[in-house]
Amino acid sequence: MDNPHPAISFDNTEYAFAYKTDQELKKANFLFSSMGYESLVKLGTRITPWAIKVGLPIKGIIRNTIFKQFVGGETLEETARVANKLEQFGVQVILDYGVEGKEGEENFDHACEEFIKVINYAATQHSMPFMSIKVTGFARFALLEKLDAAATDKSGYEGRVHTEVLNEEEKAEWQRVVARMHKIISAAAAKNIGVLVDAEETWIQDPVDALTMQMMELYNLDKVIVYNTVQLYRHDRLAFLKDSFEQAVNKRFILGAKLVRGAYMEKERKRAEEMGYPSPIQPSKEASDRDYNAGVEFCIEHLDKISLIVASHNEYSSLRAAELLDQKGLPHNHPHIHFSQLYGMSDNITFNLAKAGLPVSKYLPFGPIHDVVPYLMRRAQENSSVSGQTGRELGLIRKEMKRRKLR
Repeated sequence: MDNPHPAISFDNTEYAFAYKTDQELKKANFLFSSMGYESLVKLGTRITPWAIKVGLPIKGIIRNTIFKQFVGGETLEETARVANKLEQFGVQVILDYGVEGKEGEENFDHACEEFIKVINYAATQHSMPFMSIKVTGFARFALLEKLDAAATDKSGYEGRVHTEVLNEEEKAEWQRVVARMHKIISAAAAKNIGVLVDAEETWIQDPVDALTMQMMELYNLDKVIVYNTVQLYRHDRLAFLKDSFEQAVNKRFILGAKLVRGAYMEKERKRAEEMGYPSPIQPSKEASDRDYNAGVEFCIEHLDKISLIVASHNEYSSLRAAELLDQKGLPHNHPHIHFSQLYGMSDNITFNLAKAGLPVSKYLPFGPIHDVVPYLMRRAQENSSVSGQTGRELGLIRKEMKRRKLR
């Protein structure tokens, strides 16, 4: 597609990799080259979690390769060094405490406290306007599954959680989940830090949507604190976005929407096939792209009542959003627009948007290596399976190496 915003070029590798030293660029080249081998990635993603579990001494290798590429650090302090470096190039940070899949009330309470710690830390920094949370970090998966199964219209915008299907013990458990969410969001509201609620698998998404919308109703009155994540690789999410907006207008709060394409495609299709229900995933990449771009257009059309985060690695979608702002005469620093890409990927988009004066962040996970392994394995799989992603990254890295005369 033609570049709809000629002032921005995503082929400018000098801007894209200005923050990387020659050595770091060579390392990235090696890593993405390795990710091009699907069989190697498959083997690695199977062996790595097992090796860490049984205590094999591989943390050093992980730390110096995939961890360094995609993660800010093991602690907030280490992550701050990366954030400071990005800030020099006009790029902000969305902090993501990378804890996944730890169950039990003690772990849930701990995760809640960690999220609040992240909020308090972000509030002391210039370049950390947002942080990210996963409801599965402080709620039992099976509990969410039970609530989701009870949802009648299979959409979160009816705005209620069907607690009548729970027994007394489970109702008390759900109340603790709601209390943790309140605790996190009220801490964020006090410090003026945005909270991005991550999307989950379709079979637990409904209660997450309903809870997130309830928080928006309470906290998104004059400014936006809470954002829901809308996965547009699902064929029902464009309608969901519009219904969410309608609810926000009716209840007089501002909708926070982070638009992504999605992260669980293979898993979703496989489960739908195994359990004999229609796949929730779009029939094609074109359909995903169409709905994503339509979602961006819808949000920018209603930017007075929607705060939008264009979280995309797609060059056209990012350029389209920038073009729409210009067409509508909206300033690049409008408080309701933000762009974001994952740390370690699509630097050509991030740094060229920043250079054009658009507000943009890197989504920056951090945490102990053994906690962020699930995240890292997803990044490796994504880069080997998303058609052209690794090739695009490698092409840009090599173009910059050539420009620097490194090879």
